[in-house]
Amino acid sequence: MPAKPLHLRHHQSPQQTNVLALHRPSTPPGYPPASARRDVSKLSFGTVCSSNINRSMEAHVVMSNAGMKVESYGTGTQVRLPGKSAMEPRIFKFGTPYAEMYQSLSATPEDEAFFVHNGVLQLCKRGAAVKLAPQRWQDTPSDAVQKHDVIIAFEERIYDAVVEDLQSREPTEDFKALHVICLDTKDNPHEAQLQGRVALELCWLLERTTDLDVEAPELIERFQEEQMTHTQIKD
Repeated sequence: MPAKPLHLRHHQSPQQTNVLALHRPSTPPGYPPASARRDVSKLSFGTVCSSNINRSMEAHVVMSNAGMKVESYGTGTQVRLPGKSAMEPRIFKFGTPYAEMYQSLSATPEDEAFFVHNGVLQLCKRGAAVKLAPQRWQDTPSDAVQKHDVIIAFEERIYDAVVEDLQSREPTEDFKALHVICLDTKDNPHEAQLQGRVALELCWLLERTTDLDVEAPELIERFQEEQMTHTQIKD
């Protein structure tokens, strides 16, 4: 698999509609190695991409199915989905239910055939089976953000947006370090699947730590060296 950049930075930061009657996606459970097994996930993870429908949702599903505490988000101003041309994306507001997006994209037989072919309807179906709607990172209350220990951003500009947002927030009462990691991933389902597994492996290693703040930088550097030897970590 091609090398992908990892970036680490520490910060002091601050009823689902069942229209589609879907079941939770069946994905490989991603069991942790024996050395990383825990009865209960001790860390809380956030996964972030642009529209909270492909990369962050893939990682959300894989990590959740493996028993981790995880939520997913997007940083875009709107949810943008590939349309019939580059100049015609399908755009929805954050908070629009995935089931509603699915219905809109399959309103006519022609639309349904097109969005099945480009994979977007499958992404909407998966999203609807996991949670109600895409969530925007910047609109998430600080107390909810502060519950996370680690944030995985799936693109460098997403990483920058998360960091900028964290720096603009007022500290909460339970002020603590939040680890933000960039796992650069092309925005297509195949790459999202590959990098979702990489994210899972990394997060199980982070689960093993006894002091995350102390151990995370060295752990990620070692993971970088073992898994992605051609790309440097940017601190």
